[in-house]
Amino acid sequence: MLKAQILLDRARFSPGLIDGHQAENFTKAVRAFQAANALPADGKLNRETWDKLVATSQGAVLVNYELTRKDVRGPFTKRIPASMERMAHLRRLGYRSSLERIAERFHISEQLLRRLNPGISFRTTGAKLLVPAIARGDPSSAVASVEVDKAGREVRVLDNSGKVVAVYPASIGSEEKPAPSGEAQVTRVVHNPTYHYDPHFAFKGVRTKRPFTIAAGPNNPVGSIWIDLSIESYGIHGTPEPGKIGKTFSHGCIRLTNWDAEDLALEVHKGTRVVFTGETAESAKDQPG
Repeated sequence: MLKAQILLDRARFSPGLIDGHQAENFTKAVRAFQAANALPADGKLNRETWDKLVATSQGAVLVNYELTRKDVRGPFTKRIPASMERMAHLRRLGYRSSLERIAERFHISEQLLRRLNPGISFRTTGAKLLVPAIARGDPSSAVASVEVDKAGREVRVLDNSGKVVAVYPASIGSEEKPAPSGEAQVTRVVHNPTYHYDPHFAFKGVRTKRPFTIAAGPNNPVGSIWIDLSIESYGIHGTPEPGKIGKTFSHGCIRLTNWDAEDLALEVHKGTRVVFTGETAESAKDQPG
C-alpha cells in the first residue's frame, strides 16, 4: 500500500496524504490512473494496474534523508489558535515543528513518518531518516485546461489532446457555500499568500464584523499557494490540514494539499481554462476557503 501511494504520487495521480491506508483518496487515485491508462476503472489495485503503475517510474520508493540545521531550527509557530480572529495576531503561520515540516516536504503523515523512523529525534541536525521518494519530475508543458469535479472532489489537469496528466483530491464547496459553476480562467499565482477575511463571507465561528488579514505561512488558512481565478473571491489553494482533503468541504473555494497546490501552480499560467463539472455532494464540515 505504501509503495502504491508513493508511485501514484510520483505519477501525479495524487492519493493526497501518504499514510499507508486504503482510504477513499487512494481508491480515487487508482481509478483515475486506470482511466488514464485505458484500464477498467474500478479503483482496485489488481495485477494489471500494479504492473502498469510500477512501470511509470524507476528507483526506490523509500530513500535516506539527513536533517539539516534549517530543518530543526525553524523558525516554527508552536501554538496556532483555532480562531481565525486570533490567528490574525500572529506574525507568521509557520510549521509547528520540524516533524510537521519534514512530513509535509515528503507528502507523508506525521504518524507514518514516525513509524518509519522509530527512536529518531526530529530535532537533531544530522539525524538520518527514511522518507518517501516523491520526486515528480517536470510537469507537462502542454497543459490546456483544468477540470474541477465537484461531485468527485477531484481536480484534473488535461493536455492539448484532452489526456489527463494529473489528478489531485480536493475539498470543494458545500451546500451552504457551493463552488461556482461554468468556466473561469487563472488570473495569477500567489506563492506564500496572506489570507484576507471579508465579513461578507460570514463564516461559521467568525464573530467579528470587520475585515482582517492572517499572515503568510504553510499553516495559513489557504496554505502555501493561492491560484486566483477570474470569478471574484474564488481560487484554488493549499491547506494547513492535508489529512482532511477530500473528506471535508470548503467555503466555496477548491482546496488541495499544499504540495498538490504547488504542483498545480507549476502547470497552469495566466489564462489557463478552469471548468467546473458535476454537483457538490451533501454538505459536511465546512472549512475556511
